[in-house]
Amino acid sequence: MNQQVKSISLSGEIPPEAFNTRLDQCIAQLFPEYSRSKLKEWILANCVSVDGEVVNTPRLKMKGLEQISISADLETQVEDMAEQIDLDVVFEDNDILVINKPAGLVVHPGAGNQSGTLLNALLAHVPDIEHIPRAGIVHRLDKETTGLMVVAKTLAAQTHLVEQLQSRTMGREYEAVVMGNLIAGGSIDENIGRHTTKRTLMAVKHSGKPAVTHYRVKKKYRAHTYLRMKLETGRTHQIRVHMAHIKHPLVGDIQYGGRARLPKHASENFIAVLREFKRQALHAIQLTLTHPISGETMTWQAPLPEDFKQLLAALDNDAQANGLSESM
Repeated sequence: MNQQVKSISLSGEIPPEAFNTRLDQCIAQLFPEYSRSKLKEWILANCVSVDGEVVNTPRLKMKGLEQISISADLETQVEDMAEQIDLDVVFEDNDILVINKPAGLVVHPGAGNQSGTLLNALLAHVPDIEHIPRAGIVHRLDKETTGLMVVAKTLAAQTHLVEQLQSRTMGREYEAVVMGNLIAGGSIDENIGRHTTKRTLMAVKHSGKPAVTHYRVKKKYRAHTYLRMKLETGRTHQIRVHMAHIKHPLVGDIQYGGRARLPKHASENFIAVLREFKRQALHAIQLTLTHPISGETMTWQAPLPEDFKQLLAALDNDAQANGLSESM
């Protein structure tokens, strides 16, 4: 076990709308790159100051506009975690790394996935990234979701990227195939929280965190719709939960109800393609952000993976075989 200690200093301001909210909850919103348990630990260890005075009461109610300072030691413990795993690098400089994540790659180690993750790959690709919280990962894609992710290589870059995520200025666009026929585009503005009984899943809940998904129709098929989507927020499983909520779950998303629905007179080949598509049909196709150091606006696109293209081809063939004209 290689243990290292790095001193960190954080600062921020409690927003006015956080009136009467607990200190631990406020700083969790201010510094989302750190776990709630770590932030609470720092409060109890006298590492957190409010308006210049050390505070060790996590439940202390805030009034809004308080200045928060955190001075703490961050321990990094790495036990044979760096692994040589090929990454599809779309862009890289001294500050950020943009990758095109394949299906099947888990982002963080966890139960059942202690190795072979993106984090393991990053530790090998950028060894110094072990000093950055969560190895520079500022947003996630689900294991079976493909497409673009940005990773911070420095603390300064991470801070700026997290600010863009919080202020909703980072543009993340996706493409997806969903069950059923959607006539036109729209927006879904529904809070998302942990599922009441299925703890590994999320659900639309009034008590959850705000979540907004915009979508537009790219193409209509007999029993499916091809969508382009844009996120304002980045909640866990957001697109999957929102689309299931409006009764249009993603193709292949068994967890949220995307079991194959077969239109009448479907060919054996088309039935096979649908049944063999074993992951959610979701791809992070475009990422736009302000470079955290240069301030330049940058945009990247990732081509659709082969299985997604094969799914679209099968949908096209089924539509044409059954007399449905293209609708873009």
